[in-house]
Parts: sequence; structure tokens; C-alpha cells
Amino acid sequence: MQQPIGIGLAGLGNVGAGVYKHLLANRNLLRERLGLDLEVRRIAVRDTARRAAEGFPAEILTPHWRDLVEDPSVQIVVEVMGRKEESLALILESIARKKVVVTANKALLAEHGREIFEAATQYGVPVFYEAAVGGGIPIIKALREALIGNHIVSIHGIINGTSNYILTRMQEAGLGFPEALAEAQSKGYAEPDPSFDVNGWDAAHKAVILASLAYGFWVPTDKIFVEGIEALTSADFRFARQLGYGIKLLGIIKAKSAEFGSEIEVRVHPTLVPEKHVLASVNGVFNAVAVHGNVVGETLFYGRGAGQDPTSSAILCDIAEAAEALVNPRRNLGFMPHGLYGSCKPLDEILCEYYLRLCVQDRPGVIAQIAGILADLHIGISSIFQPESEDEGSTVPLVMMIHTASHAQIGAALERISALDCVRKPTQMIRVEHFS
Repeated sequence: MQQPIGIGLAGLGNVGAGVYKHLLANRNLLRERLGLDLEVRRIAVRDTARRAAEGFPAEILTPHWRDLVEDPSVQIVVEVMGRKEESLALILESIARKKVVVTANKALLAEHGREIFEAATQYGVPVFYEAAVGGGIPIIKALREALIGNHIVSIHGIINGTSNYILTRMQEAGLGFPEALAEAQSKGYAEPDPSFDVNGWDAAHKAVILASLAYGFWVPTDKIFVEGIEALTSADFRFARQLGYGIKLLGIIKAKSAEFGSEIEVRVHPTLVPEKHVLASVNGVFNAVAVHGNVVGETLFYGRGAGQDPTSSAILCDIAEAAEALVNPRRNLGFMPHGLYGSCKPLDEILCEYYLRLCVQDRPGVIAQIAGILADLHIGISSIFQPESEDEGSTVPLVMMIHTASHAQIGAALERISALDCVRKPTQMIRVEHFS
């Protein structure tokens, strides 16, 4: 048995504490399976006195993350601080000193992945990031290794547990968005400031990582479309169910072909999902990622996407791989760029089907006016229904399912429809996915 491999842990919040706890509890198991011993030698945390009082060994605590980088006994640096500037500096310095890096920082990878892996290539140091997407679901390893012989046709992911819990409660209990959010916060599923969960950007950062890994280039965050769940109402769920759909916040990643320089789609938004599709039944705080490879066909990865234990499990996997990489250096440093794909498809050119919910005056000719605008823009209607109103002249919902159209087409249509005097409120528009 070789000398223990030294680990430096940067951050001791919920995830960091879980990693430390499980490394201690499973040290013998990891030793038997790896043939390597792993030992935490340094922990960087701001309040060392408080952490020492909680039982963490005072002799390995430090308030400075640079102590991890400068400690020659630390060979693997685990970054779970969850910050940007400090975390980026820590990772880049660790790489420059030939220390293998493990991180769960999805926002950092999405925004600085190119820079991080250019440094990794320059110094020949691998970076592992399984916990950045899907918590305990091994989706990064699957894309990087298990599906390496596949062109990835598409990825559809429910990759934010907070938003999925909120949408589940809106669908099952008929709650409005504010009530469902308050319930999620009371149960600890949503942060006091839930912005990144409900506005779609937490899922978007994860989608950028998946897309970049699948298609071989780092996708710019300003080239993707992101829309949150804040505008959804209980009425949308009621009407969607009548039409045979559920509503999920989906990360959608697609490639038209495997030709050199071909475009890909990367978008995150509320989506009508057919009730018979497996993703429609993924409820609560669970995550799921459906990957379609051109060789393997459809695959599904399902599990808890957040929380101390699932995230710690993914980080332990990365630490084990990092230890093996120290003993047996590898060519794949965590991201392999290639030139089969070149750019993101412009939003206006992306094709979808759509659900529209309008609030209109209940009088003759309204449907004809709206249908006329759609026809002028070469947009087809696949179905339409309008609940009966008690009094002629009152406002009523008008629900339309729209055939495939571009974002530019539907945007132009909604602009003209909103100018009609019979339309009393902004139109709700939700994209529809059939997974074909």
C-alpha cells in the first residue's frame, strides 16, 4: 500500500461537511476498492473556531484556501466553496501546481469552462466535475465514457429539483406559483432567495455543461435561451392536463447532424411534456436526464439531483478517479474538444410546437381574428378550445395548440395578437416537446 493520498477540502458547508463525513466513514471501503488510501489533510473554512467546536480537527483547519494549494502533502483539491472569483483562482492555482481538481461548481464551469480546461491541458492536470450536474446521477461519466462511441442526438433533462418540486405541487395540488414556492421553502427545498432555481439559470448552467461535453465545444451562456417558471399558473396545468400533457422545466439540447460545424440547440424553459412520456412522471425533487445516442438509442438517468448525500456520492466518485489519475496519468483531462460541431443555433430559427393561452373578450369573430393573424404568418393551428362563459361580453380563456413554427414566427404573431382590442391580458406561451 502506498502512502495516503492527501486531500484538501475547500469549503465546509452542507456539501463539504457531507464529503468529509462520508470520506471518513467509507475510507476502508475506498481503500479496498481502489488499493489507495485517501486522507483529508487540510480544510479551508472561514470560521475555523466554530468548526473546531463542532468536532472538526482543529489542526487541519485553515481560514485561507491558499494553504491548500501551497501544502505539498495535498495532492487533490476539492472545491465546494460555491463562489466564482475565489473558486476560479483556487482551481487555476491548483492546476498550475499540478494538483488534481474536483469541483461541484456548475456556474463556474458554465462560465469559465474554456479557461479552466485550457489550463488543465497546458499543465496536464485532470479536472473532475460529476457533482456539477444531477447530484448523485452519474450523467457526466456516462457522457464522457459510457456513450463515447455515440453521436448525441439529443438530451432532455429535468435538472433542477426545486423547480420540479414547485411544478409537481402546482400540478398535483392545484397550487399557484407563490403558494408552491412558499411550501418548497418551508420544506428546505428552496433557498430564501430562490431566483436561480425558478428563473431557470441553475438548470441553464447544467445544460451548458452537458451540451459542451456532448458536442465538444464550450457553449457561450449568452447564446442559449433561458426562461423560468414564475409566470405559470394553475390554469396552465389544468388546461395542459385536459390536452394530455404535464409541464416541466426542461433543459433541451439537440444536434441536427454530426456534420462538421453543424449547429446545436441549447435552451431551458417550461415545456409541455406528453403524459405518456417517462419525464412527465418525474416528480418532487427528483432529477432525470434522457439521452438519445445514435448507437445506443434512448437512455434514462434518474435520481436525486441535490442534497448533501447525493452530491457527496458524486464527489467521492470524482475523488476516487482523481486518486487513480495521480497513480496512472490519463490523456482525457475531463473535457475533450473536437470540431464536429461549431455553434449554437440562433433563437429565432429554433422550431417548436406551442401552447397558447389567451384572455379574450367572449364575442363573435375573436377566434377568426386570431386565426387570421396566424394564417398570415404561415402558422398552423392543431387544436383549439374555449370554455363556455356565463355572460356574453365577459373575458374567457382561449387555448390553442400550434403546429411547428420558428421562434421568430411565433414572436411576430404574439406581437400582432396582443394589439387586438379583444385580447385583454398578455398571452401565455409554453413550448411543446414530443421527443421525436
